[in-house]
Amino acid sequence: MFNSHKPSPSLPAQGRRKNLEFEPLSTTALILEDRPANLPAKSEEEAQRHRQEYDEMVAEAKKRELKEAQKKKKQMKERFKQEESIANAMVVWNNEILPNWESMRGTRRVRDLWWQGLPPNVRGKVWSLAIGNELNITSGFFLFYSLSLILSNVVVVTADSADRESSLDLIKLDISRTFPPLFIFQKGGPYHDLLHSLLGAYTCYRPDVGYVQGMSFIAAVLILNLEEADAFIAFANLLNKPCQMVFFRVDHELMLKYFAAFEVFFEENLPRLFNHFKSSNLTPDLYLIDWIFTLYTKSLPLDVACRVWDVFCRDGEEFLFRTGLGILRLYEEVLLQMDFIHIAQFLTRLPEDMLSERLFSCIANTQMISGNRKWIQVFNALLKDKEMEKSSSPTVKNS
Repeated sequence: MFNSHKPSPSLPAQGRRKNLEFEPLSTTALILEDRPANLPAKSEEEAQRHRQEYDEMVAEAKKRELKEAQKKKKQMKERFKQEESIANAMVVWNNEILPNWESMRGTRRVRDLWWQGLPPNVRGKVWSLAIGNELNITSGFFLFYSLSLILSNVVVVTADSADRESSLDLIKLDISRTFPPLFIFQKGGPYHDLLHSLLGAYTCYRPDVGYVQGMSFIAAVLILNLEEADAFIAFANLLNKPCQMVFFRVDHELMLKYFAAFEVFFEENLPRLFNHFKSSNLTPDLYLIDWIFTLYTKSLPLDVACRVWDVFCRDGEEFLFRTGLGILRLYEEVLLQMDFIHIAQFLTRLPEDMLSERLFSCIANTQMISGNRKWIQVFNALLKDKEMEKSSSPTVKNS
């Protein structure tokens, strides 16, 4: 028969717990407590050793807390200093530089300030001015081509529009892959339709170029810093620059010339790593194409990429390749220990904890001079060699 007064199996264990005469404040404090009565007592020597161990643990914990507090204090101080610097720079840009853009943009003072990074609230404006508008695009262009995009979704597709339709399909696919951690360009995000509209309008405006993978990252960064129509104008003009047009039109011969020029400065600046890449048969196209196609927006942390854009807008295409050398310099010792596969993987997915100050220190130490020749001189010499090769080829002579 069931006995309602019989204690449950768990009660004895609970009873034993209540009989213990201590309740330690932490697991580390257990070593200070005497053993329960049913166990042999600690010897004086053991008790003293436990007290010493506990004191050491407490001291170590306090040391860690102090170190952490000092680290946070330093971070807060640096953050405050950075915010103060940005605020001061913002005043200078808004009150002095932007109202006198044409006369001040090339001065040493402005160039030095520019190198330090643009304040976020003037970044878009400075980018627009620096990129320029050689194509003479107006906001009306964007509205017109946006409307063309809408109409293209309701008209019957012809053979002439097949390439555009292919581009639009690729845009839809690529938008979902654009800065996925931000969740703002994906379907349902606040910038999804805007990004789709800008990229679609560009394919209507430049059917000769169409959409190429990587463009979505460039357009997204512009959208984050500019109004929609201004972002379109900057986007179209940026892609119209010689270097970008070579890559987005996939002009293999000229791309090879850019890679050859890059290698000239690679060997000049980082001979050990250059030889290691050579012996590993690792060519620049394996990592540079992705970097140039997306202007580093896919490869670098977004804040670092924007800092690169700041100076790229100031210095032009040379800075893209100088940045590439800066990255290789930053991770030179790591890369020297890697083989072909690991180097390719590493350069495709650069560390997310990269600091802009460290990268820019490496970029500053990278000299774009080879035998007294600057980047443009080296590149033009390679182009000249290309033209001479063409003129001396049997095909050209017989034509």
